[in-house]
Amino acid sequence: MPAKPAPIKKAAKPKEEKAAPEPEPAPAPEPAPAEPAPVEAPAEAPPAEAAPAEGEAPAEGAPPAEGEAPAEGAPAEEPPVEEIKAPTPPPPPEPTSEPQELCVDDVSDTSITISWRPPATIGDSGLDGYTVETCPEGTDDWKAVNEDLTISCRYVIKNQTTGSYVNVRVVAMNPGGRSVPAMHPDSVRVKEVGERPKVRLPRFLRQRFVKNVGEKINIVIPFSGKPCPGVSWTKNGEPLESKRVMIRNSGTDSIFFIRQSERDDSGTYEMTVKVESFEDKSSFILQICELPGPPATIKIADTWGFNVALEWTEPADNGNTTITGYTIQKADQKTGDWFTVAEHYHRMNATISDLIMGNSYKFRVYSENKCGISEEAITSEDSAVITKTAIEYKAPTYKEHDYSEPPKFTTTLSDRSTTIGYGAKLLASVRGCPKPQIIWTKNQMILFHDNPKYRQLNNQGIVSLEIRRPGNWDGGVYACKAKNAHGEAVISCKLTIQQIITGDEPKEEE
Repeated sequence: MPAKPAPIKKAAKPKEEKAAPEPEPAPAPEPAPAEPAPVEAPAEAPPAEAAPAEGEAPAEGAPPAEGEAPAEGAPAEEPPVEEIKAPTPPPPPEPTSEPQELCVDDVSDTSITISWRPPATIGDSGLDGYTVETCPEGTDDWKAVNEDLTISCRYVIKNQTTGSYVNVRVVAMNPGGRSVPAMHPDSVRVKEVGERPKVRLPRFLRQRFVKNVGEKINIVIPFSGKPCPGVSWTKNGEPLESKRVMIRNSGTDSIFFIRQSERDDSGTYEMTVKVESFEDKSSFILQICELPGPPATIKIADTWGFNVALEWTEPADNGNTTITGYTIQKADQKTGDWFTVAEHYHRMNATISDLIMGNSYKFRVYSENKCGISEEAITSEDSAVITKTAIEYKAPTYKEHDYSEPPKFTTTLSDRSTTIGYGAKLLASVRGCPKPQIIWTKNQMILFHDNPKYRQLNNQGIVSLEIRRPGNWDGGVYACKAKNAHGEAVISCKLTIQQIITGDEPKEEE
């Protein structure tokens, strides 16, 4: 097959006066796959292109003649492919700003405790940690005291020389490197900060602390001070004996312990804490008490009637505390049984009353304190005998009251009316002393008791007159008279008798 003819190249365009702006480099196109070469060689060579005439520009794409320079402004055959530029690398990370508010929290004899706040500006690269550095005062020999970075904003610088002066600074670390160090403005002296000692005595020890014999005593007294105060104890102004009292001290309190208390443990205990030239003291009173003894003496001071007067004195042993009262008992010598007369009695004399005449009595007294009643009592040596005395009875004389009075009606008789054939009853009440005599009258005529027409009653001052089946002639004025030795009284009423009305007959009255 004949070879394909080469493409005709266009003539180059004349150079413009103003060059067009250079276009931005475009990405290189992917190379096209090469066409396979023909198997057979072409029979005829392609005719050579004619050279351009003098003064004409060579055809576009035509190679310049040998020994001839390319025309001015004519483009090369093929522009070179521009290389792809690498992406702009990110800016290097920057260190953080310096830590803030560096301060010293505590100082001991061998360590310094510092704290700070994170930097104000950390950035995108973050924060890896902090490095704590120290150097002796007056030098620039800074050394890191932490091998690994610390994340906490608090650090304890250990293994320092007591009494030395140290400068301290903190540096924040991140991929950008070290920040500006935050330095403490003053050098720090490696010595524990002094604090005045103070004993904090519990409230219950501010008054007398009372315990019974044999009880265990365990008292914890806290204190404060820096450096750790020295603690010492005294009893009644003398050094404390460790045989009876055990003292255990810690950095914050002191423990006072007695396994089994005795009366000899009573006294004033004083605790002293001391830091250098400063000290503080506090004391409390410990009182160990037991049951008291009985009163010292007792006697029967007097006996009269059914009464006995006793007197006694305070006990010789009060049990190491005040006596709060006494218990008094009596015993009849016939039975020998003891009975309590009074408890918690405060005075040292008493009057025992309500004793039985003809009996003999003995008395005993117990003393009492905060621990209880004494185990023994003191008993009177003599007996109190309640003697019998002659008694003459005189009957009392009384003046009799005079209850006599004249009769007096307390109610009146009211006028009555009744119908023929229907009984009527008149009632009244009267009083008087002696009992008055009652007389009923009708129209000033006495009504006797034997008259069956009338029935007269007198029951405890209530007088009545019953008229049985009255007729036309039973109407009139009825009167009741009460009479005794002191006078008389009369009341009266009118009784009207009405007829039964039948049909149109008029009613008759009498």
